[in-house]
Amino acid sequence: MATACRFAAPLGLASLHRSRCSAAGTKSVAFSIGSAKAVRRSFVVKAASGGEGPAETPEIVKAAQDAWAKVEDKYAVATIGVAGLVALWTAVGALKAIDKLPILPGVLELVGIGYTGWFTYRNLIFQPDREVLVSNIKSTYNEITGSSS
Repeated sequence: MATACRFAAPLGLASLHRSRCSAAGTKSVAFSIGSAKAVRRSFVVKAASGGEGPAETPEIVKAAQDAWAKVEDKYAVATIGVAGLVALWTAVGALKAIDKLPILPGVLELVGIGYTGWFTYRNLIFQPDREVLVSNIKSTYNEITGSSS
């Protein structure tokens, strides 16, 4: 059974016609551009076993499994995870609702641009202000992580 697909040609180029034919494990694909001659390629896809044994799990998966094994109250962690997903879903819904309002997205964009300008002027333009900002960030990081460096 042959099917034809027609793709829209960008920038006024000739349209691309594509047809596929398959028979008993062989797939043939033909492309033609405009009135150019069709090029037909055939290929066969076969599954093969690698002989290497089972695939290795990535290091991040192993780390996640180890971290989950160390958790004592799995029910509480799962509940917090589900609550986080529900909160994310709710926030996305609220943002979509706000985005549909006619004037509010523009106002919020202007507020964001204004705050960015104020923050840049207050903390990034002059070197003493930058040094204070970097020291505040480092001290907050050290408080959170509990390190002293």
